[in-house]
Amino acid sequence: MSLRKPWRDLDRSTVAAAPDRYGVYELGDADGDAVGHGVGVLRDELKEALAYGDAEAVRWVVAESRDHAERLADERL
Repeated sequence: MSLRKPWRDLDRSTVAAAPDRYGVYELGDADGDAVGHGVGVLRDELKEALAYGDAEAVRWVVAESRDHAERLADERL
């Protein structure tokens, strides 16, 4: 199962727009296929993914806390 959100290009403007809050994120390739996912502070996680060239696209869901993000990941990913 994947996050039911539209893909966004993984670029500097998307990372800058990402909330500085915990959440669940999913990384995708240029074709829109999921290539990875994770839990953490979204802006920090996406900065790292962008720096390492891990993906072309991203989508996320914001959570209230790390525990909440982990529960969301268990439910949705």
